[in-house]
Amino acid sequence: MREKKRLEDVLATEADLVRRGDDISAYFDLSREGENVDADLRRELDALRAVVEKLETQSLLSGPNDRLNAIVTIHPGAGGTESQDWADMLLRMYLRWAEQRSFQTVVYDYQPGEEAGVKSVTFAVNGEYAYGLLSSEIGVHRLVRISPFDQAKRRHTSFASVYVSPEIDDSIEVVIKPEDIRTDTYRSGGKGGQHVNTTDSAVRITHIPTGLVASCQNERSQHKNRERAMKMLRSKIYEFEMEKKREATKKIEDSKLDIDFGSQIRSYVLQPYRMIKDHRTKTEVGDVDRVIDGDLQPFITAYLKMRRDGN
Repeated sequence: MREKKRLEDVLATEADLVRRGDDISAYFDLSREGENVDADLRRELDALRAVVEKLETQSLLSGPNDRLNAIVTIHPGAGGTESQDWADMLLRMYLRWAEQRSFQTVVYDYQPGEEAGVKSVTFAVNGEYAYGLLSSEIGVHRLVRISPFDQAKRRHTSFASVYVSPEIDDSIEVVIKPEDIRTDTYRSGGKGGQHVNTTDSAVRITHIPTGLVASCQNERSQHKNRERAMKMLRSKIYEFEMEKKREATKKIEDSKLDIDFGSQIRSYVLQPYRMIKDHRTKTEVGDVDRVIDGDLQPFITAYLKMRRDGN
């Protein structure tokens, strides 16, 4: 059903692009006839540009887990109330970002700070490409501002870490294609006498893609031996896939950084000047309020392009 929806979205997007192109062509025709269509044409071009930018972003999302939902965890760094308030600001920013994209969010764990902010929060973002988009946010975020909690109105630097993981379903359905297995039969061994099996009832099944092998010769019936061997093979493939999943999770865990100076991926400076800068892509945005209200697209797009180019 997920693949069906994806294909339907592709067809709907193609139809939408064709319609927008026809509308723009019609406006050009009207303009040549002397009609004043500047405002309408500008509106259509701006709308088309937004659609193209969205499609460009999707084309950059080719990772194995990019299409999955995301689990986001935010932890404040050292600094007490100031850092906890910064973590709460980040939470608000991501929830607004998700709302703007019509993604659903579910807060799983929320530990409020003693005075303000949060000590820790974990939430899910459910939507197409949620993990791929939010993978740009993994790391330490640094805030520089005049603290509202400092009576002397001094400038403070706060840190908070953001960790994003794909929401992978633990229930693994083991599907074994007939062309992926090789079945060998052989005469099972025994103790001699009446226990000697004179037919090729033992079964050995090899899963060609993984090289995993399961054998059974306990039953006199080849059919029963094959059935039992298939059960064992399914269990082996299940564990094999679980091990791959654990290795992938370990790689994601290794991407975590210390919540400290020098490790930040992005700086949000509110005083003495106003600027948000991503230290990986060198992307800078001067409209701080727009970003904190959820407009992360410039940073996400720049990060995905950097990832694609391998820089």
